[in-house]
Parts: sequence; C-alpha cells; structure tokens
Amino acid sequence: MEVAETTGSIPFQLQFDKPIPFQVKMAEWNPEKDLLAMVTDDSKVLLHRFNWQRLWTVSPGKSVTSLCWRPDGKAIALGLEDGSISLYDVENGKLLRSIKSHSAAVICLNWEEDAQLDSNNTIYTYEDRTTRFFPPPPRIPQISGLGSGDSGLMDDLEDSFQELTTSSHQHFNILCSGDKDGFICFSIFGIFPIGNINIQRLSICGSLLDKQTTYQLLNASIQKVALSKNLCQLTVMSFGELVDCSLLAEHTCVSKYGNEGETQMSLHEENSSIGLNCVLLNTSIFLNRQSELHQVAQQASSIEDLVEVVRVSLSVMSKQWSDAMHAFHEKFDSLSSLIIDHGLDSSPPEEFLSLLYGSRTSPALHQFLVNSLGEAGIKRVAKAVDSAGKELQTIICEHLQPAVEIIAFRIGELRGLSRWRARFLCVGLDEELIDSATEKAGMLLLQVERFLRVLAIVMYQFHNFFTWVLKCTKILLSEPTDQIQPPNSELVVIFLKFLLNHDPVGQLLGLSGANYDIEIDLDTMQRVEQLVMFGGFSDTKLLTRTLAKEFNQLEQCLKEAFLRPFAVISEKISCEDLLPMYPVPSSPAFSLLHAPTSISYFKASHHCLVDYVCFRMPEESLELTNYVGVIRGFSNCKDSIENGETGPDGVLLCIPDEYHCVDVALYKDNQIVLLLNEAISSTEIPERSWMMMIETNGLPFEPLSRSRSAVAGLWKLLELKVFN
Repeated sequence: MEVAETTGSIPFQLQFDKPIPFQVKMAEWNPEKDLLAMVTDDSKVLLHRFNWQRLWTVSPGKSVTSLCWRPDGKAIALGLEDGSISLYDVENGKLLRSIKSHSAAVICLNWEEDAQLDSNNTIYTYEDRTTRFFPPPPRIPQISGLGSGDSGLMDDLEDSFQELTTSSHQHFNILCSGDKDGFICFSIFGIFPIGNINIQRLSICGSLLDKQTTYQLLNASIQKVALSKNLCQLTVMSFGELVDCSLLAEHTCVSKYGNEGETQMSLHEENSSIGLNCVLLNTSIFLNRQSELHQVAQQASSIEDLVEVVRVSLSVMSKQWSDAMHAFHEKFDSLSSLIIDHGLDSSPPEEFLSLLYGSRTSPALHQFLVNSLGEAGIKRVAKAVDSAGKELQTIICEHLQPAVEIIAFRIGELRGLSRWRARFLCVGLDEELIDSATEKAGMLLLQVERFLRVLAIVMYQFHNFFTWVLKCTKILLSEPTDQIQPPNSELVVIFLKFLLNHDPVGQLLGLSGANYDIEIDLDTMQRVEQLVMFGGFSDTKLLTRTLAKEFNQLEQCLKEAFLRPFAVISEKISCEDLLPMYPVPSSPAFSLLHAPTSISYFKASHHCLVDYVCFRMPEESLELTNYVGVIRGFSNCKDSIENGETGPDGVLLCIPDEYHCVDVALYKDNQIVLLLNEAISSTEIPERSWMMMIETNGLPFEPLSRSRSAVAGLWKLLELKVFN
C-alpha cells in the first residue's frame, strides 16, 4: 500500500510484507500486544504477531460477523451469525465462554473498561473473600472418551480461565454488542448479562431535533456502538427509519380500518426519513453504581461457572452409574429366562434365597452360576459396579460437593449485600429472591450429603453380594474358597429383597427425569415435617426430591434472582439525544447498507472526553458524491456545553472523484485516517490503495443545525488536495 504525499505528512515505512492465500474481511489489533486478529471470508479466525508468525487458528463453525479485543488484550470476542458471542483465550485460542445474547447476527462489538484513578491514584478493585475460606474452584469433570470442547466449556479450566472471568483484581469492564434487529446488549466481564435495550422501542426527544417532538426508529439495525471510557454514555450508529411518534400513532389508528400496506407507504413518504442516525444513550448507571455492579457480577459470574460444574457432574455421574447398572442387569436378568425355560414357578430373589438358606440349588440357578455367569463374569460385573461407585465418590468429593459449598458461600455473600438496600436495591439485588436461592443451595448441599451416605451403603451391599455369589460359584465348581472373605448373610438377604430389583442410587440421582419424586412412607414424612417445622423451615419435601430436581430448583431460583438486576439496569438506560446523519431514498436496496463508519473517544483538555463520529456519505444521499462526514462532540451534554466545552459540530470532507473511500477512523487523538482505493483501474495498471491522515485541528468545524429539515446544511465542505 502506498501513502499519499501531502504537506506535512510523514510516509510510512514498510516493515513486513506477506502474501496470504485467503481474503480477510475484518481485522483488529490487540490493544496491549503486537498481535493482529483476522477473520477470513470462510470465517476462520487467525492470530498473528507483528512479524506474521501465526499463533493459532480457530473455526467457530458459524459465520463471524464482528470481533473486538478485551481492553487488556487477554481475550477476544467474536460476534456470530446466529446471535451468539464467543470468547477466546489469546494465549492458546481455547474457547472460554459462548453466550447467546441476541437472536440475530451480531453486527458490532465494543469492549470498554473503566481505568479511572481514585483519590489515592489506585485503580478500584473488588476483593473476593472466597479464596480465604476455600481452595480454587473445582474443574468440570470429564466423561472418559470425550474430546476437548464436548462439554460446552473448556475441557480443563486452567488458571488463565479463572483470571479471565473472576479475578479479584480485574478492572470493571463492559462488553457491548449490537445486532441487525436493533438490540444492544451489555455484559459485565463479557460473561454476565446486565442489561439490553431495543433501539426501535426508544422514545427520542433530542436537543439536536425539535424538543417538542418525540421520534422513534423503526426497522433499525445497529451499525456501530462505542461506550465512552468513563462508561457514562453509549454512542450508537443505527440505520433505519426515523418517524414522528404522534404521526405514527395516528397512522396506527387508521390502519385498523384501512389498508395496512397503503398506510405504511404513506407513512414512509410523508412523515419519515430513512438513513443513518446517531443515537446517544445515557449509561451513567454503569459508572454511578460501578462498585455494586462489580460485586454482583463477580459473585454471579462465579456462581454460573460453578452451576455448570454441578450440571456436568450430575450428567457424568448419571452416565457412569447407568452404564454400570446396565452391565449388572445384562448379566443377572438372564436368570429369569432360565427359570422360565426350566418350567419353574419362582423368581430370581427366591432362587438366590434358597441357595443362601442351603435348602436347594435349582437347575436354572446352577446353570446360571456355572455356565451363563461364571467366575469371570462375576468379576467383570463386580469390577464395573465398583469402578462406577468409586468414580461417583471421586466426582462428588472433588467436583460436586466443593462446587455446591462455594455456591452456598457466594449466595450468602449476595444475601448480605441484598440487605444493604440503600445501595444494592437500585441495581436489582432483591433480598427475597436471594433468600430463596440461599435456602435452595442449602437443600442441595444436604442432598449431596444424603447421596454420599446412600452410595456408601449400596456399594458395600453390592460388594457383599458379589462376594457371596463368587463363593457359591466356586463351591458349585468344586474349587477352593479359602481366599474369599466370608460374606454377611443378613446383608445378602437385604440385597436380594430390595437392591436386586431396585436402584436407590439411580433413583436419588434422578435418572428417570428431573420431575421424578421419590416415594416416602407416611410415618417418615410426618417425622420429617415435625423436625423441619421445629427448625423454622418451610420446605418439608426434601426426602421426595432427587438430586436433579433439587439442582433444577436452585438453578431456577438463581435465574430469577439474576434476572432482576438485568431488568432494573435495562430500565435505567435511556436515550439522551439523536442526530440524523444522512437520508437515503426509501428503496429496498438500502436495507443492507454498510457504509464505513467509526466512533472514537479520546481525552481532551481538563480530562474531558470528546467523541469523533466518522462516516462515508453514500452517493444517493443529499445529491452529494464521494463525501466523508465527521462529527465532533456529539456526546457532550448540555451542562458540559454551558461550562465552555465544545458543542456538537461537524465538517464534510470531499474526496476526489478518482478515489473511493473504503475505511475511515480516528487515529490516536487528533488524526483522521482515510483508506482510499482508486476508482478507475485497468488490466495494465493494477488498482492501488492510498492512506491519508488529516489533522483534526485544521478542519473548519461548524456548529450543527438543530433542525431535521436542514440536514443538508449541517456541513461545511473542505476539498482535499489531489494526490501526487
């Protein structure tokens, strides 16, 4: 790429050049390191160093529509065609999290953090006390045979993952995302959804428009979003239809009795304008309640990670035990067929009891033990059941139980915060909902303890039964049995009467479904109700619930508790201003308009933030050809303007006819970079690209008009010199 030689410009020096065999459709530089992330036309994401050394390549499996870096450069976010956002670790390219925030393609992403210094010149952090009382959070258990990524999250939650999600010293940051249907979502740390808005449902009465009129954007798609560095304002560029709300209401009433198609056409032609609009949203809640939101997000995001550990633990345990019981019944159910084949009127438990009491050994049981099952078969089944029991105990002790304990502690932390109503009620932390989740977490912990005891008893009885069966088989085969430990006959009777045809472990796990209830006799239920009421609790159905059902109830309580802050914050995000950038003809061809745009903030004098909004004007707009518009200070509020700061002003740059602008952006604090392609090329002379840098201080900015009808007069033209 060549550089335009203009007065006072310094030509770039080519450092590295590398031909690549693919088409790059978007790229972003890491804000902290010499790393470049590129997305190819086949939706592969490549990470390169400055010297073109490739670090990793990932294929999300869906079309990538946007990307951005986390402010510290340690993670990258990808917006996908299906409305999901995937976060990847920059160190190894592993998927850290995938969240479904949108129902349409994510067009733009912006990740901003608040790194402002307080009076002591230290960056605010929230200290997480959990590490004082608990070891590191447990990892997600893996089912043997599964590969990386099969469980939904990373196969091994390494320290980098914990640092990326719940580090106590992580700056407060917010990921903003916009989709083609006009929705904007906000996520703290990129993983905890804290609010969303629909740009099409906002009532807009901006200072740059008629203050007496309220407007609404219809059929709007988000083109670009940029959160200010103090998190107080969000500038949104949206392409859609700007409509007077009062006229819209009148046409809505008419449409009840008239032709809807004719009404919409009349509305488009007379009372609306289609084009690019710049909307300013008030997000001061993120700054004013940063401490509270940081603490809630810190605890909630960690709880959600631990909930995933519990979910996968229960799933792995269910599979392990189900496989073991399948192997057991596959062998022992064949005894029923042998009993029928020999014409006997008995059942497998009766046959085993007859053998235990020494009264007789039927031909069917003899054939089963000696021929069908055999010594090797007994050992294989015993090993399968024993391995499953040990695996369940390991998962409980290393994954499930620690996760539930930390969940209970973190909910307790939130419960304490929720009682500080003056500070946390305004961000939606509801004490009643948190209390309900606290009780459910305690109940789940009790269920885990109950399950451990039941599992230990059942495993001991299985071991005793297999020992007895193996000894009987050796006697029938006339082999020595001195090496076999003598079984407990009473436990054999209990096993044959109950465990042979029942599965208390699987029943308590909830293998039959999450809504399955365990049957408890009436006397036991009455005693439990008396004890529970004596303790001051209201939940008397603990013994009837399975682990799966108990977990589902906890998960539902957590969902309701965390949905309240989401709703409260969403309601506190409002529209402050709107400026029409340019209109276009009402043609379907412009529904997919994606002209180059950019929004940037930088610190000016007195540490105030000034925004620059840059965009290319389409040729069909305002009868202007090949122009680039620049707006400065659109986000400056009325109070800032009264204090002497620059108000919204703009300038329109004219590009020579022989060039075509393909990209425009603010570089650092005071330079606008234009990427230009030659408009005319031939086979003999290949098309060339040019980059021009323009000092913003030298541009003749003019105050913007406050009338929507004077859009064409907002700009003062400045012609660029023709390139040499």
